[in-house]
Amino acid sequence: MKTRRTLNAKASFIILFCFMFILPCRAFAESDTARLMRTVTLYMENDLFYNTDRQYTHGTKLSWISPDLSDYRDDPLVPEWSYPLIERLPFINKPEYQRSVSFSLGQSMYTPEEIERSDLIEEDRPYAGITYLAVGFHSKNDWQMDTLELDVGIVGRHSYAEDCQKTIHHWVDAQDPKGWEHQLHDEPILNVFFERKWRLFQRKYSRGFGSDCIPHIGCGIGNAFTGANAGGEVRFGWNLPNDFGTFIIRPGSDSNAPVDNTDPRFYRFLHRVGVHLFFAVDGTAVARNILLDGNTFRDSHSVDKKHFVACFVGGIGFIVSRFKITYSHVYQTKEFKTQEKEQQYGAISLSCTF
Repeated sequence: MKTRRTLNAKASFIILFCFMFILPCRAFAESDTARLMRTVTLYMENDLFYNTDRQYTHGTKLSWISPDLSDYRDDPLVPEWSYPLIERLPFINKPEYQRSVSFSLGQSMYTPEEIERSDLIEEDRPYAGITYLAVGFHSKNDWQMDTLELDVGIVGRHSYAEDCQKTIHHWVDAQDPKGWEHQLHDEPILNVFFERKWRLFQRKYSRGFGSDCIPHIGCGIGNAFTGANAGGEVRFGWNLPNDFGTFIIRPGSDSNAPVDNTDPRFYRFLHRVGVHLFFAVDGTAVARNILLDGNTFRDSHSVDKKHFVACFVGGIGFIVSRFKITYSHVYQTKEFKTQEKEQQYGAISLSCTF
């Protein structure tokens, strides 16, 4: 276990080093604003932080958020044929709001608790992996942000979650997971998500201290997930980021882009430092979850899911120059009826605005 923790710490340090010293960042003139910037975020989540290897065991996502746009047509990555469709979408085309586009690539993996067993464990969750590409359309002002996100990907063998987990476990000399032959079958996924966030109760105190509250509501429909969620985040700290909060990996989580130049990432160079605490809660009503209900069109392993799941998050964030770095502890209630223990895992996000 020591070897696993040591290697995990080394890997985190290497990634942080790359973000802070290798990732190319442009030097902008004082006249440029936050609205001209791009934000890249790397998310990493793993239950290894709490010496477990079960349920939601690992997630990785890399996202890119465009500069603010007056029109989605201004983004060269948005294909011309899609303009008429995008401009008819609800919520994200308010004329007085700024727009941005995000692209994300991610993979998540799920296993039962006893990964040393090779037989089908009927009372525990299925082995499953999901790899996806997400395109998000964001419409925002200083107080509200609407996100409409389209996720496409695959669940099953060709998500390559099995290969990733076995390779990493081999590298760190951990238990080889033996039950992947029982994973969900290959199935393409198509999901649409909508989420609205508000920035409320902003307070500025002396010496740079401040606080805010960011409630949210959302819903999703598709063969991967159908349901609705609501929750909120409270933050307090010194040189608080002026963005829409810190979220774990989930649709609509691309909220690290600064709103304007009052964000500490745009202070004078030697003053671009900040620290804050955040606490969040999210409740989800679940109608369908392919990772628990099994494949849509083929027989597969499944379990009886719970229709309401709550998630509690507490963490700390840092601003260092143009970088935002956060660590979160996540506690999630049971997702299915035969689940023995609640889920706990750690989440790290590293953002660079350039």
